[in-house]
Formats: sequence, C-alpha cells, structure tokens
Amino acid sequence: MKVKNLIYALLIIVLGGFIAYRVVSNKSKNDESKKSGDKDRPTTVTGLVVTTSTFDNNLSLSGSIEANEQVEIHSEVSGIVEGIYFTEGTYVNKGQVLFKVNDIELRAQLRQAQTKEGLAAENERRAKLLLQKEAISQEEFDVANADYASMKAQTQLIKAQIAKTSVKAPFSGKIGLRSISPGTYITPTVLVAKLVNTGKLKITFSIPEKYASEVRSGSTIDFSVSGSDKVYSAKIYAIEPEVEVATRTLQIRAIADNIDGKLFPGTFADVKLPLNIIKDAIVVPSEAIVPVQDGKKVYIANMGKAKEVMVDATTRTDASILILSGLKAGDTLITSGVMSLKNEAPIKVQVKK
Repeated sequence: MKVKNLIYALLIIVLGGFIAYRVVSNKSKNDESKKSGDKDRPTTVTGLVVTTSTFDNNLSLSGSIEANEQVEIHSEVSGIVEGIYFTEGTYVNKGQVLFKVNDIELRAQLRQAQTKEGLAAENERRAKLLLQKEAISQEEFDVANADYASMKAQTQLIKAQIAKTSVKAPFSGKIGLRSISPGTYITPTVLVAKLVNTGKLKITFSIPEKYASEVRSGSTIDFSVSGSDKVYSAKIYAIEPEVEVATRTLQIRAIADNIDGKLFPGTFADVKLPLNIIKDAIVVPSEAIVPVQDGKKVYIANMGKAKEVMVDATTRTDASILILSGLKAGDTLITSGVMSLKNEAPIKVQVKK
C-alpha cells in the first residue's frame, strides 16, 4: 500500500514539473517573439529631400560702438575759472571757447616782457649803428642782438600761455557733463568734461583668422543694437594688419552715419558680416546634425533603413547649417529622432513638403 502511494506521488510530481516547464517555455518563446517583433518594427521619423539653393554666407559677430572722435577736456594752465561758455549736453562747434581761466598775472608778465623787449630792441638798434662806425666790436653787437632775441621769445612764450587760458573745442560735437564751476581753481589734471563727435560712429569687431582673407576694406556690413529692431549699415575702412596671437582673431573697424542720433558710443552691436555668396549650397536644419567625436554626422533614408553619413559643416544660423560635403541633392535627410537612431535601423519616413 505504501509503495502504491509513493508511485502515485512520484507521478503527480513528474506531471506537475512537466506542466510548469511547458508554461515557462511557452512564455519565454512569446517574450522572444515580442522582442523580435519590436526590433523588426520600423521607427517612424520625419525627413526632407535635400535640395540646393543660393546661400548668403553671413558671419554673426559681436562688436562695440565707439565715437568717431572723443576727447577729455582739460586746462593746460592752472588758475581760477572765470567763465564757462557751454551748456552741458549740447552741441558745440570747433573753435568755440568752452571756458576761460583768469589770466591777470600772465598779462602783467606780458607787459613787463614787452617793456624789456622794447628796451632790448633799442639797444640792438644802437649797437648796430655803433658797429657800422666801428665803435664797438662784433662780439658786443652779438650780445645785444641775442638779448633782444631772448626778450622777444619771452614775450611770445607769455602770449602762448595767455592763449591757453581760453580752452576751445578741438572739433564739433556734443559736450558732456562738466565737473567745474566759475571760481574753481583748476589744474591740468582736472577733467572738465568729455567732448564726443557722434555724427559718425565706429563699429569695432573681430573675426576668426580663417575668414581673414575674405574681408575687404570698403565692404558694407549690417548691425543692430539692443532694444531696437532697426538695422543699420556701416562701411569697413580699416583692418588690423596682423592677427591677434592670443585670440587668433583679426580686428576690423567700420564707420556709420548716426543721422537720427539714436546710436550711442559704448553700446554693443550685433554685426552681420557678408563673406560670399555660395551657389548650389546645401543648407539643412540644425536639428538634423548629430555631434560626434570626429566631427558631425546625419542620417539619411536608404532602402527603408537609416544610413549614417559624416558631413563637413560650416556657417551656422539660428535654424540651419551649411553643409560643405557629405550630402547631395536628392538625399532624404532624417530630421527627427536622430539622437536615438542607429545605423541600419529600420525606419518609416514621413517626408515634409
């Protein structure tokens, strides 16, 4: 009886194990079949047919706006300011007197020097007559003549110092805020105001050295400033003769008219420098580019699969990038999901119109 029960128990265990094995085996096959199906199922992506077009190759740069002419106004002599003849923030003309330093002492020195000059002139005249009569030696005449020349030079020096007491505008422009008042004792170190010529403005910017050969003096650039949608034009008039070693850039300067007076020195400018016009250029969306260690790559559709293609890309705009090599007209470029694609992966492309 015990042997019979033992046999039944073994049969039940064997049968249960066989059933469990079949269940697990069938589940494993189903999972593998599902995975295999997912692997073979194509990924839906979007793409576009590559075409050629004319491309205006513009280089976007940052620059700074500077005054065409700018100078700090100082007095060349020390003294009391007796008059200020300009209004802060207004336009002044070249040669206009801006302020006057008291020159009473210098004028007194001038009168003294003029008196000595007159006396020396008379002595020189008398010495010349005596020399003609051979009453004095040539040496004595030379002394009298040198004394007269010295007195005349002294007079001219004092006149020059008096002229410096009237400070004039070296060029026409707008004068800034003054730091003096009438009665101020001024020295050459005191900054009185700044004079700026804003009728024309300089735009200074730098370009990478690889574009140095493509820039010409006389070329026109476009630029804009923060807070304004207006686009201004400027003409390149000066190019630095050498590349800056530390930054590997070449500095360029252009000049622009400030007709409406809305451009201010010291502000930043967004510069667009036209380099050249490329015919039959291939320009693709930036999102199609995949950065890799050795450069850049894209994916194109090839017989229902994604094909990895290395490209040589250059100038970039906000939404597109210029392709120099690697793509040709007629290729179907994949533009979505490129970061997760693999080479030879099955795809289904929805082509953009």
